[in-house]
Amino acid sequence: MSGTNRLNIKPGLPVMIVLKKDQRSGNLTQGVVKDILTKSPHHSHGIKVRLESGEVGRVKEICT
Repeated sequence: MSGTNRLNIKPGLPVMIVLKKDQRSGNLTQGVVKDILTKSPHHSHGIKVRLESGEVGRVKEICT
């Protein structure tokens, strides 16, 4: 599932995000959503979240 719609993302959900420092390389980081930082219902590059580990990035995919 894509991470571009805010409705799809909830705290406690396992996701793959791209960190700011990894945007060029596209390296993904796996984690669990703690907070949703993007206020708009849709973002073309992915909804920005904070993981439970404290890392912040945009959701590229939702793990199932």
